[in-house]
Amino acid sequence: MHVRTYAICLYIIFIYWISSHIPHMQSLFFPTLGAFSLLFISRPFEKAEVRKIAFGAVISSIVGSVSVYIHPGVISLLLTLVIVISFINTFKWNAPPILAVSLIPFFTQPPLLWVIPISVCVALIGLMLTLSAAAYIEKRFGTLSLLPKRAKRKRLKPTSSG
Repeated sequence: MHVRTYAICLYIIFIYWISSHIPHMQSLFFPTLGAFSLLFISRPFEKAEVRKIAFGAVISSIVGSVSVYIHPGVISLLLTLVIVISFINTFKWNAPPILAVSLIPFFTQPPLLWVIPISVCVALIGLMLTLSAAAYIEKRFGTLSLLPKRAKRKRLKPTSSG
C-alpha cells in the first residue's frame, strides 16, 4: 500500500476524532470526505484539478446551505440539485462527491448558515495538505508497507548422491 493510503486513513480518523470530541466541530467529519479521499488518490489529477474540485465542493456546500437556510423543503432541494448539477457541467467539475456535499445541510440542518461550508473547506484543505505531504514522502522515500515482503526462496534441486 502507498503512503497516501495510510495518510488518508489517519487523516479521516483524526477528523472523526476531532468531530466527536470537540464541541461545535461535529460537522467537520462528513461521509463524502472518504469519497473525496479515494477520488484524489485513484485518478492522476494535477494539483490545479484537485483544487478546482475542492473549490466546487465548497461552492456546492454554500448552495445547499443557503437553500436550507431560505426554506428547508423539497423545492429548495430541487433547486440545489439543479444549480449544483449545472455548475458541475458548466465548470467541468468531474467529481460526483460534489453533489453529495451540497446535500449535507439537508440532513444535518446546522444552526448557522456558514457551518457546513467552513467545515467542508477546512476538511478538504486538510485533505489536500495531507495528500501533498504523503506524495512528498512517497517521492522522497518510496512506498512503505506495514507488512514486510516475504523473501522468495529458491528451491534446491535434489542432487543424486551416489
